[in-house]
Amino acid sequence: MRRWHNQWLKRMGTKSTTADIEKHLRELKACAMCPNMIGPVIVHRPVISKVYLVGQAPGPREGDLGRPFAWTAGKRMFGWFEQLGLNEEEFRSRAFISAVCRCFPGKAKQGGDRVPAPDEIERCSKWMRREIEMLEPELVIPVGRLAIEQMLQRKAPLTEVIGNQFRTTAFGKTFDLIPLPHPSGASTWFHQHPGKELLAEALQLIGRHPAWIDLKDSRKIK
Repeated sequence: MRRWHNQWLKRMGTKSTTADIEKHLRELKACAMCPNMIGPVIVHRPVISKVYLVGQAPGPREGDLGRPFAWTAGKRMFGWFEQLGLNEEEFRSRAFISAVCRCFPGKAKQGGDRVPAPDEIERCSKWMRREIEMLEPELVIPVGRLAIEQMLQRKAPLTEVIGNQFRTTAFGKTFDLIPLPHPSGASTWFHQHPGKELLAEALQLIGRHPAWIDLKDSRKIK
């Protein structure tokens, strides 16, 4: 795996190394800045990639399984990506998966998962800042309303952002951003009009993006 990444690094021209990402992830896993969050800290593999996916926060199952998007929402999302030529394992090994918050927020009093508080989002943003500075992604894919708002730095209806590509700057780096709706099993948004059509448009944009095409081509580097 390390040899594969070294070849991939040369191809991408990135300054960071797999060892840099491993050190970052060790520090991230030791984070205990948010007392109301429920550990463990969920981190991705030490992957160097120009495709950077941003989730919202881990769910209650991810802690036991030890990886992001490990339950039903992940199964649906990886199904979307398989339509674009990458199965779950290929995506996990070639793209970097992050989140607005890296610990499970717990349950809300009214049911469902608690939305992270603004101060928790702010504290956790230091890790995303470092990752974006290290990886310098070309394509960022925020998944779900919270992730979209954080990366676009504004609130907007899903109907205004899904199916569109944005050129934006965050944490001092400029990149293309293609939002996706959250693939929750409880959501019906992407099953109905206009969500169904907008999701299809968003996936087409991702599939045509040079960074995604390069991600698929990376299979040839062994």
